[in-house]
This record gives sequence, C-alpha cells and structure tokens, in this order.
Amino acid sequence: MNFEEVVQQEKKEYDLLFSEKNAVLIGSATCGNSAGAQIAKKAIESEMENSEHVVEIIEVGCIGLCYAEPIIMVSKPQKPAVIYGNVTKKVAREIAKSHLINDIPLPEYALGSWGEGYIDGITPLLEQKSMKMQERRILRNCGFIDPTNMGHYLAQGGYAGFMSALEMDSSEIIEEMKKAGVRGRGGAGFPTWMKWQFCIDSDQETNYLVCNADEGDPGAFMNRSLLESDPHSVLEGILIAAKAIGAEKAYIYCRAEYPLALERLKIAISQMTMRGFLGENIQGSGFNLEIIIKEGAGAFVCGEETALMASIEGKRGTPRTRPPFPTTEGLFGKPTVINNVETMASAAFIMQKGADKYSELGTTESKGTKTFCLVGQVKNTGLIEVPLGTTLKEVIFDIGGGIIDDGEFKAVQIGGPSGGCIPAQHIDTSIDYSSLIGVGAMMGSGGLVVMDQSTCMVEVARYFLEFIQRESCGKCVPCRLGTKQMLDILTDMTTGKGSEEDLKLLPDLAQAIKKGSLCALGQSSPNPILTTTRFFMDEYEAHIKDGVCPALDCKDFIEYTIDAEICDGCMVCLKSCPVSAITGSKDEIHVIEVETCVKCGTCLDLCKRKKNAVKLVDAK
Repeated sequence: MNFEEVVQQEKKEYDLLFSEKNAVLIGSATCGNSAGAQIAKKAIESEMENSEHVVEIIEVGCIGLCYAEPIIMVSKPQKPAVIYGNVTKKVAREIAKSHLINDIPLPEYALGSWGEGYIDGITPLLEQKSMKMQERRILRNCGFIDPTNMGHYLAQGGYAGFMSALEMDSSEIIEEMKKAGVRGRGGAGFPTWMKWQFCIDSDQETNYLVCNADEGDPGAFMNRSLLESDPHSVLEGILIAAKAIGAEKAYIYCRAEYPLALERLKIAISQMTMRGFLGENIQGSGFNLEIIIKEGAGAFVCGEETALMASIEGKRGTPRTRPPFPTTEGLFGKPTVINNVETMASAAFIMQKGADKYSELGTTESKGTKTFCLVGQVKNTGLIEVPLGTTLKEVIFDIGGGIIDDGEFKAVQIGGPSGGCIPAQHIDTSIDYSSLIGVGAMMGSGGLVVMDQSTCMVEVARYFLEFIQRESCGKCVPCRLGTKQMLDILTDMTTGKGSEEDLKLLPDLAQAIKKGSLCALGQSSPNPILTTTRFFMDEYEAHIKDGVCPALDCKDFIEYTIDAEICDGCMVCLKSCPVSAITGSKDEIHVIEVETCVKCGTCLDLCKRKKNAVKLVDAK
C-alpha cells in the first residue's frame, strides 16, 4: 500500500474505536501514573471481567489537566465522550458500573464532555474557560492517541508533513518555515529557518541535527509530556529538519530522569524503522537518516547547546566560547542544528497544515502558540498551550482559575531559574518575546510558577540561585564564584544576617556576572535577583532594616503560635509534631514551645483543615 492508503486504513480503524466500541482512555503519562492511573485502570478491568460488555482500554498521554489526575475518558458509540478527573480506585469502579455497564454517566466526577452533542449536567470541556482560551496545536493529540501506536498518529494526519517535505528541496522547506515565522522554543527565540539556513551555508559534506530534550528547569515538564504523549510529532519534525539541512544522522539528547519518555521514544523509533520512515532510502526517496538517543546525566548546563554537544561527544558537559557557532562548527567539528522538542513538533505542524495556518495566531514578531507548565499557587495546574500574545492575567486567572483559596496574586516566575519574577502590576504583560524582555524576564522553555502573598521574594531569589549555583559547571570564574557570592548574600538576608551594604552590592554583583559569564546559564543567572530587587526592594529592606519577613516565609523571622480563642484541643497538631513541641491535653488549649519548635509547618497545614487555630507571627 502507498502512504495515502495506509493513512486511510489507520484512520478507519481509529474512527471505529469511537464510533462502534466502548473505549476507555487512561491518562498514563508520568503525572497520571504517579497520581494512580494504573490503579484506576486495574479497577476498571476488574469490574469489566464479569460483565458481558466489551471495553477497549487504551493508555494515552497527558491531556494537560494535571490538577485533576488521574484522568480517564469514557467513550460510548455515537455519544459524546466523558472525561472524568480525580479517578480513585473507588471512583473507577463506580464509573465502570454506571457508565460502562449501565450507560449512565456520572456528572459528579466529570471534568467535561468531548465530541458532538450534550450530556445533562456535564459541560463540554471546550466550552469551559480553562480550555476555551487555549489553542491546542502542538498538544492536539496529547491525551487522545496511544503514544506507542504509530497508526494512531498516522490517523491524525501524521507524517503527511514529512511526505510533503520529501517532494521539496531544502530552499522550499526553509521558505515554508520562514513564512510561518516560527522561532526556537528552547528559550532564545532565534528564527528557526535562519538557523537551518546557516547550517546549509556552511557548505560541508556532513551536517548533524540535534533535538534538545534536556529539560532541567524546576517546574517545567513540557518536553517530557510531549515525548510521553505524542513522540511521533517530534520525530516527524526531526525528519523534516534533517531533510532540510541534509543531515543523515540526528541525535535526541534526553535526560535519563525521563524513563517513560525514553521508553516511548524507543518504541516510536522502532515503529518508524519497521514502516520505512527511518534508515536508508526512506519511502523510496533516496533520503537516509539514523536517529540516535543520547541519555544525559541530568546536568542543567547541558541544556546549553555547546555543553550538550560536548556531552554527546563523550566529554564533560561544559560550554565553550562562541563563535564559532554550532551551525558552522558543531558536533564532531561539523555544522550542527540544535532545536528543542517543541520546535521539532512545530515543524511537523507547519508542514502538515501549512505556514499560513501556523502564523494565523500570535503577534507580528512572535508567531504561533507556546506550551507552558502552569504550576505554583494556582488552582488549575497543568500543561497548557496558548497563542503568543496572550496576557499573563488571562493565563493565571482564566485558564488557571486564579490563586488557590482565592488568595492575592503576587508574582509569576517565567523562564526557569534564569528567568525573572514579574509582579502583580505587570500582570497584563503580553506573553511574547519582546514584551517579556521589557520587564526583565524571558520566555525560556515555558515554566510559569505562580506565587501568592505568602511567598517571600527574597527567598524565591535565594532558591533559584541555590539551584543555579549547584548546576554551574565551574568553567568560568564569574559564574563559579559569582553565583556563590550572590547565594551567600541572599542566605544571610533570609536568616537575619544581612546588612545594608548587601543591598548595594547584590545588584552590582549581578550585573558583573551577567556581563562576564561564558554561557547563557551564567549570563542569565542574576535575573531572579535583578527582577526581585527591581520590583520588590521593599521586601529586601524589610529583612535587613526591620528584621522581619513581610510574607512570614523565612524561618528565622517567624514563630508559630496557637490562638487560645479558637483552639478546641483536638490534639491533631500535638500528635503530628515531629519534635513534641506542642503541649496540652484533649479538649484543652494547646501551647507551642518556641524553643523546641523547628518550624516545619506541619501543625499549620493540619489545622487549616479544621479550626485555623495555629498562626504564623513575626518573631520580632
């Protein structure tokens, strides 16, 4: 069969799954599995064993609603599917008995419906604000296809973009990418077409392609989720890029801490080889490509392209000076294009749907959509995809549902540990490359960490500096020693040992490190300090001049106490205290011994569920 015939066959089989069968899709990416997806799966299987109803259970990837994991979708013939959230073992059994066996959906557990038509008591998911504002393009298949079944990807139009690219020469492929206006999604936002063109212009016989999946930012999991949920979209992008630059060998650099992503990548590559999409003379075109997976050891610095290449070559992962840039002299001394996971998936979308379709969203300078991990003090945490140009306010309050417990928004960290903290007064900032730089932040790979008023911004800066200092390769002095000095100063400030001289020294030191460091990690490492001192200098001054932490977050500035008018002597806090710092008897008012208390916060967390008798107060 030719390609078109194969696609039609796979599409027919995929459509039959939802038109004529009872199907259950289990969200089985890392987030779902860690929340109990496999337990829910076994519960459904157990209930269906003795039933005359036949159900097909399929493990799919992450739909992005991480706050509601485990998630399953129940599909009945000729009816809208229902997506259920927080599916415990007990809930899974109820869903199996009611919906799968007796055809009665359960609105009380439903997140929404999917497909044409309505179900009483269940709002279609795409009509809800959190999904309505999103544009699922890169994530379009995530949660709806089996990532280990290449046929499912083909049924969604997969590899049609690559087949089109086989009929084009390099200049035509690059022109399509240029027309789309796609910029690298790894952080810097360099035009993708230009990088590919630079590699071709190097005019050497051997070119290499590298897909950077070394995602190391705290709070970021976009690349991992995409590889776990739709690996073929990334692999198709790799095929297209390799065809464009004339590469016959491509590497995927993925950290070993992503075992499920690696497993599904290996399965997908094996399937591609069997179906004639990898190896020699791919699809009879004369184009050859080998894809090699390189497992990284988890060094954050290896996300920097020159350090990444050194690691692939078997060397210590440290950056080198540029120029020469990788597109001129890269892997093994040959011209090399390095793009991240989302950029590769974007290339596949562009070649499948066309440059005009891709560029219809976004801004003049920032085309298309961007995936983000929305985490922190926000109600609806998860993986989202929005058009570039969407504001931070829309993401946090419309898609994210606002702050937990309806608290007050304080700031959002964007761009990873080397990004910046954007305060409440700039919440209407557009999420695009130039606007974020204008407020001292950067796009980065796509982490969004939301903070409320209980977050100390000095501690936030210290936390990220601790991560950066630990991950510094140590090659250049400004980064190796400078980040240590900044961390020491911040540590002093958060433990009551800071001085007013530190307030002047810290920004100056940050600027020096920014200018003098060798690679992007060192150059961007002061960003958390520069943005927090710019927007939250009052908190720094309070720590030093007033001896208080306004957010009641830094341990050395706070004490725990129990409000005698609220405490009812339930003994929950007393029994849970790890150091027996709480005294009292049942039904009597409890007391916290300040000298013994280690300020772990366990009593506060537990009491919040009941009377809120435990309070945080200034130690001063």
